[in-house]
Amino acid sequence: MTAPARPAGIRRRSDCRLCGSTRLVPVFSLTPTPPANACVPAERVGMPQAKYPLDLFFCADCTHLQLLDVVDPGELFEQYVYVSGTSPVFVEHFRNYAATLGQRYRPPAGGLVVDIGSNDGTLLRCFQEAGHPVLGVDPAREIARRATAAGIETLATFFTPDLARELRRERGPAVIVTANNVFAHADDLAGILDGVRHLLAPGGIFAFEVSYLLEVHRQTLFDTIYHEHLAYHAVRPLLGFLERGGMELIAADPVPTHGGSIRCIAQPRGGPHPVADSVARQLALESAAGLDQAATWIEFGRRIDQLGHELKALLTDLRSRGQRIAGFGAPAKATTLMFHFGLGPESVEFIVDDSPLKQGLFTPGWHIPILPSSAIYERKPDCLLLLAWNFAQPIMAKHQRFQEAGGRFIIPIPKPEIV
Repeated sequence: MTAPARPAGIRRRSDCRLCGSTRLVPVFSLTPTPPANACVPAERVGMPQAKYPLDLFFCADCTHLQLLDVVDPGELFEQYVYVSGTSPVFVEHFRNYAATLGQRYRPPAGGLVVDIGSNDGTLLRCFQEAGHPVLGVDPAREIARRATAAGIETLATFFTPDLARELRRERGPAVIVTANNVFAHADDLAGILDGVRHLLAPGGIFAFEVSYLLEVHRQTLFDTIYHEHLAYHAVRPLLGFLERGGMELIAADPVPTHGGSIRCIAQPRGGPHPVADSVARQLALESAAGLDQAATWIEFGRRIDQLGHELKALLTDLRSRGQRIAGFGAPAKATTLMFHFGLGPESVEFIVDDSPLKQGLFTPGWHIPILPSSAIYERKPDCLLLLAWNFAQPIMAKHQRFQEAGGRFIIPIPKPEIV
């Protein structure tokens, strides 16, 4: 696999970030894109943005699937525009998440909870309401500032082993550390794990959710691959990684977010909590699906191409009949999908998004305008391409008026269909 020339701000590592092996097999490539959340203001429309490769590699030793090209994390995260709290689905998910951890693992009353990549503090607020002191760590400076102002203290920095040791000295150990939808973002996962282990109290737990590679494979969720997501996690590689880091995996529970995620719970080796049956169950399912074989991922690349042919044919047919198409949602995954399938302004006139942080900006690379959802009824497109397909049901329920007026929804994944 030959990657394009690399612009400044990116480097390629030569070893597996979970086990250190150099036996890395190239399996498929997606179209290079700008950073997936790098929306631009009006004054930068038309100015070129650097595009970085999206080449996937399979570790022949621990079977981990990953990107080796690492974009400068400051570029990716310090001006982040995604916030969890704008989605009622995620708010409810995090409420249930906090309740589940509390009921299952019984953290001591008043024990510290730390969230790595805490975003706007949506999850931490649930723990705070349950009586825990909380602390967020997130490098997105403006989001961290807003979270702190809203009552969730958030440090605007990256989580490191040195920071973990400092926090333990100053604030005491944490009974729960979480890292949701971010544990796949960091290049130095071993460093994060080292910090977590030092920060945890005896009997404490580390909980993290990530997009689950088994569901990525089952549903062809290729658009969850972008530069922020360096690691594509399955249970088998994580088992060995956690053991090498002095931790043990005690639960692996599938959850529905992002089209299919896995909630992993770990504790320091020798901790008090038993290993749940979910670990062995997910290992068996992964083996049956062939996730531990490079050939599976080479074939996966072919499936992506077939999906692209089907979606482009559908959109081309609609446009040939005079149908106007807009997009709904400007999540990171939309950048991957639109670049890999070549869906630019000639395909999608505008995109609506419920996040005020994105409204008024333009999409990465293609520079398609992002507007509030009122634009659906002002501009009256014929079809809405649901780029935030993982929220398809609540979006369609909320905008039933669009459908009643003759509008149609297009769901691109796992198989293109018109609703």
